[in-house]
Amino acid sequence: MSPTWAGLLQVALLLLALAVVYKPLGDYMARVFTSRKHLKVEKAVYRVGRVDPGSEQHWKTYASSVLAFSFVSVVLLYLIQRLQPLLPWSFGREVNPGVAFNTAFSFVANTNWQSYAPEATMGHAVQMLGLTVQNFVSAAVGLAVAIALIRGFTRSQRDRLGNFWVDLTRGTVRILLPIAFLSAIVLIALGVVQSLKSGVDVTNLDGSSSRIALAPAASQEAIKELGTNGGGIFNANSAHPFENPNSWTNLIEIFLIMVIPVCLTRTFGVLVGNKRQGTVLLSVMGVLWTGMLAVIWSSEANASGPLALLAGGGMEGKEVRFGIGASSLFANATTSTSTGAVNAAHDSLSGLGGGGTLLNMMFGELSPGGVGTGLYSILVMAIIAMFLAGLMVGRTPEYLGKKLGKREVTCAAIAILAMPTVLLLGTGAALLMPDTAGALNNSGSHGFSEVLYAYTSASNNNGSAFGGLTATNDWFQSTLGACMAFGRFIPIIAVLCLAGSLASQRKVPETAGTLPTTSPLFATMLVGTVVLVAALTFIPALALGPIAEALA
Repeated sequence: MSPTWAGLLQVALLLLALAVVYKPLGDYMARVFTSRKHLKVEKAVYRVGRVDPGSEQHWKTYASSVLAFSFVSVVLLYLIQRLQPLLPWSFGREVNPGVAFNTAFSFVANTNWQSYAPEATMGHAVQMLGLTVQNFVSAAVGLAVAIALIRGFTRSQRDRLGNFWVDLTRGTVRILLPIAFLSAIVLIALGVVQSLKSGVDVTNLDGSSSRIALAPAASQEAIKELGTNGGGIFNANSAHPFENPNSWTNLIEIFLIMVIPVCLTRTFGVLVGNKRQGTVLLSVMGVLWTGMLAVIWSSEANASGPLALLAGGGMEGKEVRFGIGASSLFANATTSTSTGAVNAAHDSLSGLGGGGTLLNMMFGELSPGGVGTGLYSILVMAIIAMFLAGLMVGRTPEYLGKKLGKREVTCAAIAILAMPTVLLLGTGAALLMPDTAGALNNSGSHGFSEVLYAYTSASNNNGSAFGGLTATNDWFQSTLGACMAFGRFIPIIAVLCLAGSLASQRKVPETAGTLPTTSPLFATMLVGTVVLVAALTFIPALALGPIAEALA
C-alpha cells in the first residue's frame, strides 16, 4: 500500500470511529451534567472540600471558583517541582525556578508547553502527582466552563449557572477517568511503555553502552491526548516509539485527541433541545478541519526546493513508520485542538505546511478545539456571526432565543480579542529583544515563524513548538507563561460573564425575521466569520513568516 493510501485509510478509520461514538458519548455527557444523583466517590470529594452539591453559583462566584482553583493548582504544582529531590523516583533530578514557574502555568492552563527535556528533568513522582493530575483537572475546567455557557442558553430569568465544583468533579470522575483508564490499557497492549524504572542499560552495535529512559508513559499518554493536553513524558513526544510505537497507536491517539471536542457538539444539541444546532456546529468544525488538513498534507506531499529534493521529498523531520500522510493528519489534529502533542517536527514542515498549523491555532482552536474550550469558542464565534447578520438586516440579533445586546457582544468580543492581543504583543516584544536572534536556529522568515509559533501556541494553550527556538531564558519563560495565563483565563471570565447575562434573560419566541441557526446559510456565515476574524488579525504576521517562506 502506498503512503498516500495508508494515510487516507487512517483518515477514513478516524472518521468512522468518531461517527460510531458521536451519539452515545455525546448523550452520555449530557446525562452526566443533568443528573441529580451523586456517586459515592463524588460525595466523598464534596465532604472533604466542604461543598454543598445542591447549591448553585452566580457567574461571578463560578468564575471566582475557577480562578481560585487554578491559582492553588499553580502554587501546588510549582512546589511539587521545586521539592522534587525530596520525592521518591526523583533520580537526583532538580527543576530550576524558571522552568518550574513556566511549567506550572503551562499545565494548569491546559497548554503543556515544555521548555525542558522531560526524561532528564522530571522524576516519576512529579510526572504522576503533579503533571498527570493537571492533565485531568485542567481539561475538566474547560469542560465545566462549556457546560456553564450551555446553561446560559437553556435557562430563563435565572442568575445561577450551576456549581463549578460539581461540574469539575463529574467531568473528571465520570468522563475523563474511565475513558483514560481504558485507553491506557489499550495502549499498553499495543506496545506503549509503562514502567517505574528510570531506564534500561543497553549495549550498542559498536560495543559501547548507553541508557534508554523509561517512564509510566501509557497512563500519561492516554490523558495527555484525551484531555487535549499534549505534554510528552519523553522529549520527542508522540514521535518517540515508547509513546507511539506504531500506526495503530497513532490512530488511537488522534482519536483520543478529537473524541470529546467532537462529541460535545452532540451534547450541546441535546442540552438546548435541538440536536440540529449541534450538527451545524460540527459541520463548521468539519469544514475548517478538512480544509486545513488538505493544505498541510498537500504542502508536505509536494514539498519543493533543493533540500526537499535531496531528502527524497518532505520526509525530513518525520518518522518513517508514519510517513507524510499520518504525520500531516496528526499535525492537523493537534493544532486544530489545544493538544500540542506532535509525532513529527513541526519546525521541519514546509512553509505552507507550517503556516497551516499556525492558522489552525489562529482560528482560535475551535475546529474542533480543546475539551470544552472548542465548544465555547465556536459558540462565541456564532454570537459574533449573528451580531454581524443583525447589523446587515437592521434588527436586534438573536441566538437560541436570547437577545444579543451590548453586554453579550462585548463579552464575546473580549473572548475573541484576548488571544490575538497577547499573541501579537508577545511576538513583537520578543523580536525587539536583542537576545532573541541568538535563540533562533534559523534567520529570515523561518526564524520569524519560530517566534510567532511559540507565542501562538502559548496564547492558544496549545503547547506544540517549532523546535528551532531555544526558549529557556528568563524572558521566554516568563512571557510565554504570561501568555498562557492571559490566553486561558481572560476568555474564560468573558465566557462566564456572557453565560450569566444570557441566563438572566427571558427567552424570546422565533418570528418570521429570525435567522434560522440550523440552516446552511448560518453555517456558511459562521465559517466566514471564523476565517474573516483570523485573516484580518493575522495575515500581516503570516505574510512575514510562512507565506514569505513558501514564496521563497
